[in-house]
Amino acid sequence: LPVAVLLKDMKLMDVKLGQLGTWLAMRDFTPGGILGAMKRGYSRYYNKYINVRKGGLGGISMVLAGYVVLSYMWSYSHV
Repeated sequence: LPVAVLLKDMKLMDVKLGQLGTWLAMRDFTPGGILGAMKRGYSRYYNKYINVRKGGLGGISMVLAGYVVLSYMWSYSHV
């Protein structure tokens, strides 16, 4: 028996396409809400890829790849 979850508590991957507008309207787009979302995202990334017992190059290589893409976009703004 699946448990009913409120739309505002659903993850983005669980939201149906027809519910996307309503789900987005329920998000907190204030500066505090955006900052909180960035902190949660950083915390999830850090705990999944950096703060692990047996680490690899996955987390650091993603940050490096993101830096390369951003620097390319800034250097070649005409693209």
